[in-house]
Amino acid sequence: MAWHVTGSPVLGIAERIRKRDPKTLMIYGKLYKVPEEKLKEFEDPRKIVEHFSDEYKRDMKNLGLSIDWTREFLTITPQYQRFIEWQYRTLYSKGLVRKGKHPVRYCPSCDNPVGDHDLLEGEDSVINEFTIIKFKFNNSILPAATLRPETLFGVTNIWLNPKVRYVRARVDGEIWILSRESVEKLRYLDRDVEVLAEIDAGEIIGKFCRDPINDREIPILPAEFVDPDYATGVVMSVPAHAPYDYVALRDIGSDIKPIVIIESNDNEKIPAKDIVERMNIKNQRDSKLEEATEILYREEYAKG
Repeated sequence: MAWHVTGSPVLGIAERIRKRDPKTLMIYGKLYKVPEEKLKEFEDPRKIVEHFSDEYKRDMKNLGLSIDWTREFLTITPQYQRFIEWQYRTLYSKGLVRKGKHPVRYCPSCDNPVGDHDLLEGEDSVINEFTIIKFKFNNSILPAATLRPETLFGVTNIWLNPKVRYVRARVDGEIWILSRESVEKLRYLDRDVEVLAEIDAGEIIGKFCRDPINDREIPILPAEFVDPDYATGVVMSVPAHAPYDYVALRDIGSDIKPIVIIESNDNEKIPAKDIVERMNIKNQRDSKLEEATEILYREEYAKG
């Protein structure tokens, strides 16, 4: 009989008990009926495993299950761990497994990758794949992160949040201007990042950068919807196809003309304008903007 130890979840329980988390103490004290003296021992994750494996073993015996207990072990038993290591070394030597890099969900606090069973909440979270488009600005780069790189041909301007302080950083040998919040995320993406200086967004807003496709000069404009904690904090504006961008231009009274690059039978000449007016969206803080974005992206993906 082998008891599988789930790893991160057990460590998380022990950590929350150590911090005297009220909800965790209630669950294990009142729901699972763990005695107070025993609950204090749960700060050691091994004690959690020992307690519940003993409980399950007793229940299985009471049920009369036919189990060979002479070979009982835990998956954290040193001999079993050596066996697993031997398996991987053998498979690696035969070229059947390899070591490489790929995106994973990661916990900065625990400093290790996490799967669904490791998470207290957010099991349905996904890994978003952004494409960074580099817009030249003087001797620096404004790295706009986008989920829709195909819309680059419709870019009219760059957005920065005027209330945010940005940083100038050396990223893999290039000088980037991006939000401070994005620096640590880039490091987790195996980028070499060195922060050189802080920059107020006001120092950049109103100036121009260059479109990497057509080498056009495009303005850098303010938009409150830009979240510094989302990707790089630098957003390329495609007002014909992104409701947020269309509304932000309308909010500042810009006369920039949207560039339509995707046609769909479900929309008029300017798709973002059509859905914004259809849903009566007032400004950048309107909660309906997220829904409008999802609808338009879905329509253009399926029918554009």
